[in-house]
Amino acid sequence: SYAPRGLPCVKIDTMHRVQKAATEMGYAVHPFASEVISQLRRKIRNMSIGTLAVLEVDEPNLPPVAQNFNGRLFEGVEERAAENGFSVTRWPLGEKSFSLKRVNKILQARGIEGLLFLPSWLEPNYQELDWTKFTAVYIDYLIDQPKINTVCSDHFRRIFDAMDNARARGYTRPGFAVQRRLNERLNGRFVGAYLGYLHDHPEMAHVPPLLVDEFTPEVFLPWYTANRPDVVITHWLDAPRYMTEAGADIPHRDGYICLSLLGAPPQFSGFDQQPKLLGARAAEMVISQLARHDHGAPMFPTNTLMPAVWVEGATVAPRL
Repeated sequence: SYAPRGLPCVKIDTMHRVQKAATEMGYAVHPFASEVISQLRRKIRNMSIGTLAVLEVDEPNLPPVAQNFNGRLFEGVEERAAENGFSVTRWPLGEKSFSLKRVNKILQARGIEGLLFLPSWLEPNYQELDWTKFTAVYIDYLIDQPKINTVCSDHFRRIFDAMDNARARGYTRPGFAVQRRLNERLNGRFVGAYLGYLHDHPEMAHVPPLLVDEFTPEVFLPWYTANRPDVVITHWLDAPRYMTEAGADIPHRDGYICLSLLGAPPQFSGFDQQPKLLGARAAEMVISQLARHDHGAPMFPTNTLMPAVWVEGATVAPRL
């Protein structure tokens, strides 16, 4: 059964001959059939079909919010994997944990083929893995080394939804602030969406976006006082406090829209990126790839986008 399933342990010529003969005879591979039959023969109950590995780069300076987000992603992966008969293991990668070379050997020794990669703040590189043995999904917008299927929040749409919400509540001078690295990781989609929306809605004032390496009052307040946006759209959870200190009247005359509510106070208005659902969708994708035996980096990788959900709070005015 190895040849019909396209497993790398079979010689290419032999595999092609067997697959050709099987096609002519009308034979079709049933996903996971051999695993299920094997379990029935051994009469083992409650045994998983297989194991998925979740890999995460150990980044000591990763912000607590990002760590929390990755934790929710893992919860989603674990729950959806269990619903489909898979167990999950989590592997930290770094100088003080596991090297890619070591993980590559361990995963192969344990027969683990399905991989999921949690978001990395810096540009990830997983080329050192033997990709003839694995199929994978990256839970973020972009990965080049190698180019594999990804699933992530629809960041571009979230900015448009934020701007729509601001306009619907009578705000006419929206301001957008974002960390530079976060915008770079998305190929400029945050700033691109903001400027694109302003281009399509000339009735709204053009406030230059604020891009920072790190959010601090020293970089935020000069931009805020110089431009006086009537609503600020950002990930920065401390923005409302410094807006108020600078004279903002939230939520009446001024507003604040949070782009990621994970870890935010419950009164904040903004977006839930649904990280558990993102993790669940990623698990579904990699399990589907296992069923098709899609090992290696795909020729045409896909990017699955999931919209964030608006959560009404107390930091914006009511809709007009």
